Formats: sequence, C-alpha cells, structure tokens
Amino acid sequence: MKTGVRPNQVSVFSVVFAVAGVSCLWLREVGMPHWLAWLACAAGIQLRLLCNLMDGMLAIEGGLRSPNGDLYNEAPDRLADTVILAGIGMASGTEWARNLGWLAACGALSTAWTRSHGASLLGRHDFRGPMAKPHRMALATGLCLVLSVLDGRGGGAAALVWGLGAMNAGIAITLIRRLRGISRDLRAKTTTSAESSTP
Repeated sequence: MKTGVRPNQVSVFSVVFAVAGVSCLWLREVGMPHWLAWLACAAGIQLRLLCNLMDGMLAIEGGLRSPNGDLYNEAPDRLADTVILAGIGMASGTEWARNLGWLAACGALSTAWTRSHGASLLGRHDFRGPMAKPHRMALATGLCLVLSVLDGRGGGAAALVWGLGAMNAGIAITLIRRLRGISRDLRAKTTTSAESSTP
C-alpha cells in the first residue's frame, strides 16, 4: 500500500486504542470530567474495532498477507478484549463490577479459544453468539455511553453491574452453543467418514 501501513501494525494499534480508552477512566482521579472519560473509552473501543476491520481489509483486499498474520490477528485481539472488559469493571470502584469485568475478560478468551480450537478440528470458524466479539464490544460501548450520563450522579455502579452480568450470561450461552456445535459437527464428520469408507 502507498501509505506503508501493514496489517500487523494495524492489529497492534487496536491494543493501543483499547489501552488509551480505558486509561481515560483513570484520569477521572486527576480531574478529567466523568462524562468525558466514559465517552473517550467508548471511542477507544470503536477505534479498536475499526482496526480489527482495517487489518483484515489490508491483508485480504490489499494483498498484504504475511506469514505471521494469523498470530497478529489473534493475539492483539485477545489482549484488547482483556484490557477493555477488565478495565471497565475495575474503573467502577465496586467489587461486584470488578469481579464481573474480569469474569467477562476470561469468558472472552474462552469463546475465542473455543472458536480457534473448533477451526483446527473442523477447518472453519464458528462465530455464533449471542455474545461474540462484536456483541461484547457493542454492549461495552453502550455501557460507556450510559455511564457517561450516570457516573457521579448515582446509579452508574448498578448499571455497570447489570450490564456486565448480562454480558457474562451471554458469554456462557455462547460457549455452550459453540461447544455443542463443534461436538455435533465432529460426530457428523465421523459418521460421514465411516459411511464413505464402507464398501
């Protein structure tokens, strides 16, 4: 590409935007307006998603695939997920939200691992929800927008706990659906192979 930007660099920038967005939440302690901090975090999440879109476009449509592209496609994504979900929970100041934030981060890693492992077994990725990455980030962005109004006025902590609780419930359902889907497809694959080998 004429700009010289490579897909792997864009993938790394997704983490930079995630860290920058969540870091704004801590700037509330030194005088940053609460509403602005949460809006900045929402912007960081969306810029992270834009990077996720652009790295794929550069690699596929721009013809800039690299031997380690798959690694860069996954590793920064997992780190950004952890930073955003755990960071939002930690920024609330309540034990419930902190625990739910870390639980959501672990759940996000688990859904990604399940998808990747399923792809290694079946040759295709299962992106089913209801709480795949786009859904998690949409909910996280929505929570940031809600907190930009409620934080400091009362009700913000409760909204975050309920939102993260809903996210964790969705993640659990997603894990179950993906694992059941992989198991079902593996059984079908075995049955098909056995039938095709029968004389």
